[in-house]
Amino acid sequence: MTERKNTRRRNLLKGAAVAAGAMSAPMVSMAQTTSLRFQSTWPAKDIFHEYANDFAKKVNDMAGGRLKIEVLPSGAVVPAFQLLDAVNKGTLDGGHGVLAYHYGKSSALALWGSGPAFGMDPNMVLSWHNYGGGKQLLEEIYKSLNIDVVSYVYGPMPTQPLGWFKKPIAKVSDLKGLKYRTVGLAVDIFTDLGVAVNPLPGGEIVPALDRGLIDAAEFNNASSDRVLGFPDVVKNCMLQSFHQSGEQFEILFNKGKLDALPTELKSVIEYAVQASSAEMSWKAIDRNSKDYAEMKKQGIKFYKTPDAILKAQLDSWDKVVAKKSAENPYFKRVMDSQQAFAARAGQWQNDYMVDFKMAYNRYFNKKA
Repeated sequence: MTERKNTRRRNLLKGAAVAAGAMSAPMVSMAQTTSLRFQSTWPAKDIFHEYANDFAKKVNDMAGGRLKIEVLPSGAVVPAFQLLDAVNKGTLDGGHGVLAYHYGKSSALALWGSGPAFGMDPNMVLSWHNYGGGKQLLEEIYKSLNIDVVSYVYGPMPTQPLGWFKKPIAKVSDLKGLKYRTVGLAVDIFTDLGVAVNPLPGGEIVPALDRGLIDAAEFNNASSDRVLGFPDVVKNCMLQSFHQSGEQFEILFNKGKLDALPTELKSVIEYAVQASSAEMSWKAIDRNSKDYAEMKKQGIKFYKTPDAILKAQLDSWDKVVAKKSAENPYFKRVMDSQQAFAARAGQWQNDYMVDFKMAYNRYFNKKA
């Protein structure tokens, strides 16, 4: 009698398990895919657009078919400088760019890239953003502008060159009167140095150089500059500059679209940002160094920017930030926050880090 009851109980439990499996399986297979349309602020051939696709692929792979991000190149839906507005309005679900492109909304936004950042390198600026109060300040600034987006700052960029010039720049006076492309607060720095600045988006720079609409320009890095065609129209590149020595990328989401996602997919996005930040840094070292070597083989001449010009940049920067801090309370708050973090983190880095050039020169540049 007892054995029959136990057998019946086992059969009931087994049947319930089968039924539960039958009910749960269709729920997984029928789970809806949420598709999000992104646009980058970069031409399709640029390595920056590749970084945007790298992020999207990580999200798509980890989401297991429940979330799919498609990334369009710059201009596919809106011009590069209109990305923030498009994401805010929902014309696009998200995008990939840089905060300096939002300079027209608030000068404070350009501080996530423009200027010397109190001596912090790009990765330190990203550390400030995540652990030193930058993230909270950015959210406040967007809220004050009635911009309803979620911003993920990631991907510390290598220091950008002074740019491409028809002839090498030897002294500060050589900059005066030049028609030059840059963006963000770098516009103010170079304007103070007597330069006529034109803040063109990436895809328009080389055509403008080729047609003589500008005399010189900076964009970002060896890989981007090479594929965008700078070496085809200008043969001199000045390396090292303080105008954008600590810039970051930004991944934007329309807040309503992001909030509608389940918690686990939001986590997928957050960790994909972190993974993409690391991968981008490693890829940049590999690709930038290869393209730098290839451009040297092509006969491009690279020159170190003279210290006198670097010092003049810092002098101009000090004047620019004093003016902007007086005009914009958020600008001053971001500057104060960065300065407090840089004082501590910079001291640590300068004291702890060895001079890597000493070891490099020992093995590869014995004459130095």
